[in-house]
This record gives sequence, structure tokens and C-alpha cells, in this order.
Amino acid sequence: MGVRPPRIRDPRIYPVVGIDDHLPPLPLDALTADAVRARFADAARVWEPEFHGDARLFALERAPIAASVLVPLVQRDDGLHVLLTRRTDHLHDHAGQISFPGGRADPGDADVIDTALRETQEEVGLPRERVQVLGPLNTYSTVSSYVVTPIVGLVQPPFELALDAFEVAEAFEVPLQYLMTPAHHHRHAAEFEGVQRQFLSMPWQSVDAQGQPREYFIWGATAAMLRNLYHFLR
Repeated sequence: MGVRPPRIRDPRIYPVVGIDDHLPPLPLDALTADAVRARFADAARVWEPEFHGDARLFALERAPIAASVLVPLVQRDDGLHVLLTRRTDHLHDHAGQISFPGGRADPGDADVIDTALRETQEEVGLPRERVQVLGPLNTYSTVSSYVVTPIVGLVQPPFELALDAFEVAEAFEVPLQYLMTPAHHHRHAAEFEGVQRQFLSMPWQSVDAQGQPREYFIWGATAAMLRNLYHFLR
């Protein structure tokens, strides 16, 4: 039987050991809807993901759980924005964390894309007909036993969100250009019983739905999948 790996409850307490400003930001012409669409259409182009997940570091206590998330790239007048959610604080897995909309696969789902679109509509009310699916990135395995397939899609406004109040505390958008600039990528170090872990964070300063200043601390699996998207688009 596996053991339950220690969870990082407050990632802000772990020191920043590096900032990846040695990597170039993606140019604006690589971050347009047409450029991202063309990148997914280029089947011959080879890339290597940087992050595969932390599950390999631990003997997990439960069997892998298939899940999918949508990486929604919203087409705004000033460029593409990434739609993210903040999970509610009472959830068993990843409470309070910043995440993509999505969740575990259901037996009735046709495939990983169907899972991502269904879960997104259930969590934030984004209709699947507003999403042009571009394709998947590599899977990411979490210490909570989820094997997550990120599905990248272009989202065409207008749309109105309807949040599932049980799972989602709020939804917000971050400019893709900010997230694809490695100078905003911080590396943190943590150690549990001799096991070394590193994780990324991408803190985003904005205002919440009430107009109050807030730091959205994007980290862990969400930050890792965004970093993999950086390598894919690069």
C-alpha cells in the first residue's frame, strides 16, 4: 500500500531559489490566435515538456485518476487571456488553489476533450460551443493521484460565466503574454522527509470581483502546465 504524500498547504512560505529571466519571453506575434492555431496544426514540429508531475516521487495511496482541464485562451481586443479559477477553501483536493477549469473523467465522457468541455461548463458555465479546441498538451501527474490532460482551446466572446459555488470561488483572466514571460516564473524549493521538490509560481497582481487588490498566486500543477505551454509555443 502506498503512503499519502505530504501536501503543500501554503506555497508562499517556501523560498524562491531562482527566477527564470534567463529564458526569453515569447514574442507577441507567437501569442495571437492565428499563431497558436498554426502551432497546433503543425504536427511535424517537435517539442519537449519540462514538467511531467511529482507523482513519481512518492508511492501513492490510491490508483491514478484520469482528469482533464481546459486551458481557455480568451480572445480579447488586447490579445489572448487565460481564464483561470480559484477553488473554494473547503474542497478535499487543491482547496483554495488557482486552477484551470476541469476535473475527473466520467464513464460517459467520449474522450479527454469531452471531459474538459463538460467539466468546464459545469464549473464555470462556459458553453462548449464557445470553445474552439486546438489540442492537448502532455499529461501531468499530481501527488493527489490525478493524471491530468490539458486541452488548449480558443474562447470567443461574448459569454457569461455561471460559477458552481461549491467548487469555484471566483474566475479571472491573466494576459497570456504575462504568463509566457519567464521573468515572471519563480522557482521554489521544498523538502519532505528527504524528498526534494521544486515548484513554479507565477504571482499575478490584480483586483478581485469587489475591486479590491489581490495577489493570485498561480503555482504547482497549473504553473507547470503553463510552463509546458511556453515550451510548446516556443
